Amino acid sequence: MKRTKNEKTEDVKRWFLRETGRLWPLALGSLSLRRGPCIREHCSACASGQGHASWALSGRQGRRRVSLYVPQEVVPEVRQAVEQGRQLQELMREAGQRYLASLKRARGLGREFRRKAGKR
Repeated sequence: MKRTKNEKTEDVKRWFLRETGRLWPLALGSLSLRRGPCIREHCSACASGQGHASWALSGRQGRRRVSLYVPQEVVPEVRQAVEQGRQLQELMREAGQRYLASLKRARGLGREFRRKAGKR
């Protein structure tokens, strides 16, 4: 649904539910490739400084920073989930703006509270 000037709150809800319905799988955080040493004493990869590669999904759980190991074979799916998580965040931002605009229109509060760009 295209955004219209006279969009109602129910229109925003229908748009949001339709758009979010296609976003699965979802994940918040970042996917990164890490290189680090192993526990073996005479490892040639560690001795050369190359280390061992592993993928991790990092994010927050409350105030704590968490990092989860991601097996190589599921990296593409996790990468897609992270991208779709970002898309969901963007949809939520847009939904909030559209919802507020529709509430203001419904109450006749649209124009008099609008600020010009750059004015504070």
